[in-house]
Amino acid sequence: MSCTSNLLQLWHTPSTMLFSRQFICSKVFHRLPGPVVYPTMCFFKHMQTTSYEVVNGSYVQTVQAEQPPEIKEKAAAVLETVGAFQKLPMVMPSVDIFHSAMRKAKRIPPTKGIANAAKRERNKGAKQLDALMKELAVPLRTYKDNFPSKRHLHPYERSLIELTLGDGNYEEVLGKIDALRKKVNSVGKEHASLCAKSVSKREAEERLNEGMKRLEEIFHCEGKAVDELLNIAKTLRAMPVVDLETPTLCLVGAPNVGKSSLVRVLSTGKPEICNYPFTTRGILMGHIALSYRNFQVTDTPGLLRRHDEDRNNLEMLTLAVLSHLPTAVLYVHDLSGECGTSLSDQFRVSDYGIAQFIIYKEIRGRFDGHLWLDVISKCDLLQESPVVFITEDTTTDHPELAKYRKMGPDGAIHVSVKSEAALNELKSRVHDLLVSQSARINVAKSKQEAPEVLNKRIFI
Repeated sequence: MSCTSNLLQLWHTPSTMLFSRQFICSKVFHRLPGPVVYPTMCFFKHMQTTSYEVVNGSYVQTVQAEQPPEIKEKAAAVLETVGAFQKLPMVMPSVDIFHSAMRKAKRIPPTKGIANAAKRERNKGAKQLDALMKELAVPLRTYKDNFPSKRHLHPYERSLIELTLGDGNYEEVLGKIDALRKKVNSVGKEHASLCAKSVSKREAEERLNEGMKRLEEIFHCEGKAVDELLNIAKTLRAMPVVDLETPTLCLVGAPNVGKSSLVRVLSTGKPEICNYPFTTRGILMGHIALSYRNFQVTDTPGLLRRHDEDRNNLEMLTLAVLSHLPTAVLYVHDLSGECGTSLSDQFRVSDYGIAQFIIYKEIRGRFDGHLWLDVISKCDLLQESPVVFITEDTTTDHPELAKYRKMGPDGAIHVSVKSEAALNELKSRVHDLLVSQSARINVAKSKQEAPEVLNKRIFI
């Protein structure tokens, strides 16, 4: 009964009294007859519902329930922006990083007030090794954290990384950077600890020199990853900047058909112009000012007659632009025979009696949702009779191909940069095309969708 009364006394005691020292001393630890019972306090305002599981000897929070669709859409919208390459940090050469770190580390003095020479020397050595380790590791950490993961990039920029640097090379270099950072930290801490345990001044000096030499060897051998990252940063930062909200004209066609010459005529872009295939080695951007409005124009590498799995990275860059950017297409044809690609290869070819659409027909079909304008270049070189390559079999010509040899696709504009024929008409048609493209982008903005999403969802 005594036990019961004590429990009832605890029950009626105000909660504020339970925390007082007087109550704890007089009530809680007072020996009660029978089994000892201690008060239990529970707070139910917030209950922890997070669960954990053991992974590799550590507690790891279990994966939470799947996010609602609206949150997923907001996260996905982050991918619909470009310009990540212009935000990359500046990378110092590995030699400069090490020499700068070494200079700073050697200026670190021992802690003041240490009279014993051995203690002072080991204190200085441990501090200098720790400083050297941090000065080497901090920039490596900065590079690892500020170079974006590919999965966080816009699909266009992701394609540029894969096609320009090679698939997997970007991640491999960042992995080497992180591995170097971890190794520097591990070796630096090990040698700083050894130096701190030295029993004499001479031993402390020897371990300091040994630690610095070891870190120098590591950075000399594995610091090449920093130089690789430096080259990657230069390459990516030089990529053309694309504004998704500005209408863009994309010039497409076989190699050496005159795309670069038209870019020079239409825009501020100054691509290289030579009489050999694949003059354009990447995506070149220029700007067009028409009727007081600014537009973008891009020159792309030429497409050859082959399937996608056989295309080189230059050709895949062209397909990446068409796939991931909201562009209007200016498709350039050369009927003069000067470009080196036969007309049947530019248009279509027969293989074992089965017509296969190649280059123009295949690309037109794949991206038929894009606004489109066909142009016949070098019209000043066109002859009365169509040009036929010696390797072509004219006996199997399809009527559509025969018509293409003479005039090109229906509605195509015949222009000449050399004689300036129809260039004013071309500029007018391009202006109308880009105004229409601008209207499509405005529709996308009004629906709060990225232009690239609109291009995929509605037009393709």
